[in-house]
Amino acid sequence: MSPQGGKRFFGLSPNVVWMGVVSFLNDLSSDMIFPFIPIFLTSVLGASFTFVGIVEGVADATASILKIFSGWLSDRWQKRKRLVVLGYSLSALAKPFLAAAAVPWHVLGVRFMDRVGKGTRDAPRDALISLSTERPVFGRAFGFHRAMDTAGAAIGPLAAFAILPFIGGNLRTLFLLSFIASFFAVLILIAFVREVRPGAPQAAAAPPRPLISEVREHLPPPARVTRVSPTMLGVPFFLFLGVATLASLGRASEAFLILQARDVGVALALIPILYFAFNTSFALLSTPLGALADRVGKRNTFTAGLLVFSAVYAGFAFGATPQSVWLLFIAYGLYAALTEGVGRAIVAGLVTPEVRATAFGIYNAATGLALLPASVVFGFLAQRFGSHVAFSYGAALALVAALGFLFLRRISVQQLAR
Repeated sequence: MSPQGGKRFFGLSPNVVWMGVVSFLNDLSSDMIFPFIPIFLTSVLGASFTFVGIVEGVADATASILKIFSGWLSDRWQKRKRLVVLGYSLSALAKPFLAAAAVPWHVLGVRFMDRVGKGTRDAPRDALISLSTERPVFGRAFGFHRAMDTAGAAIGPLAAFAILPFIGGNLRTLFLLSFIASFFAVLILIAFVREVRPGAPQAAAAPPRPLISEVREHLPPPARVTRVSPTMLGVPFFLFLGVATLASLGRASEAFLILQARDVGVALALIPILYFAFNTSFALLSTPLGALADRVGKRNTFTAGLLVFSAVYAGFAFGATPQSVWLLFIAYGLYAALTEGVGRAIVAGLVTPEVRATAFGIYNAATGLALLPASVVFGFLAQRFGSHVAFSYGAALALVAALGFLFLRRISVQQLAR
C-alpha cells in the first residue's frame, strides 16, 4: 500500500505516524542516558567543563556536516528510506560502546558515532515527512513528529529514574539497557515506513502558494531533478537560514542546563525528573503549536520562540534557584515547541519537493554547526567568568536574532528574488 493512503491519524499519513513512533523509541533510548553523560564525564571520568563543551560541540558539528551530504545524496537518488535506516542503526549501535568508555576521549568517540547516525538520517527523514504530507498541514506534521520525538525524550529519563535503583545506580549498565528501545525503533522503521517520491498524489495535492507574509517564493510544479544545486533553494531560504543560524550561535548544549541545575542545588536523583519536565512541556506543546503556526503564521510563531529562549537564558543567568529551575526547564520546552517543528515547516514551504532534503541538510547543518562554537564558547565563559556571563551571552544573541527575523517580514518576496 502506498504510504499516501491508509487510515489517517489527526489528519496525518501512516508514514508520518510511523516515523513518529520510530523517533519516540529512539529518543526514549537516547534520553535514558543523555542527562547522565555530562555527569558521567565530569564525575566518573574526571573531564573538565571545557571538555564537555568540546564533546557536545564536536558531536553536533559532526551531525551537521553529514546532514548536507545525506540531504544532497537522497535528493540525487530521490530515495530517502535507506539513509534513514542507516542513520538510526548507527545511533543504536553506539549505545553499548558508551558502557565500555574508560577515559573521556572514549565518550567523544561514541558521541561521534551516534552523531554520524543522526547526520545521516535527519535530512532524508524530514524530506520524507514533507513528501508524505499536504502543504497546508506542514506545521501539524512536523509538530506531531517533534511531539513524538520529545515524548520519548521525556519518558527516557523517567525510565532511567525507575531502573537505576535496581541496578545499584550503575550508569554503565543503564547505557547497555538503553539499546533495547533503539533496536525496536529500527525494526519498525524497516517494516512500516515506505519510500515516497516527489510528485506522489498526496505530496502534490495542495499546489504551492506565494505567501509574502511567510517570506516564501512561488514554487513551480514538481519536476524530475537531474542536478541538485544550492542555487535552486532561493534567496528567502538563505535569509531564514541566516537568522536561524545566528540564534543557534547562542544556544549551548542542554548538558550545560543540567550542570547549572546541579550547581544551584537540584539533587542528582531529581535530574532525570527535571529533564522529564522539559521534554513533557516540549512534547505536549509541539503538535498544537505546530497546528497554530499553520493558522497564525510560522514566522510569527518562530519569532515568539526566540523571545522565549532569550527570557529563559536570562532567567538562568540571574534568577536560577532550586525552585525556579523547574519553571525555566518547562519554559525551555515551550521555546523548543515554538521553533523546532516550525522551523522545519518553514524550510519545507520555501523550496520545491525535489530539493527539500538538500534544504533540510543545509538548514540542519548550519544551525548544528553553530552549536560547536556555541558550546565551546559557552563552556569557556562559564569556566572563566561564571555561568551568568555564559547565559547572558546566549540570551543576547537570541534577542538579536528575533529582531532580525522581525525585520525580514518587511521585505517582500519579489524584492528578495531580484
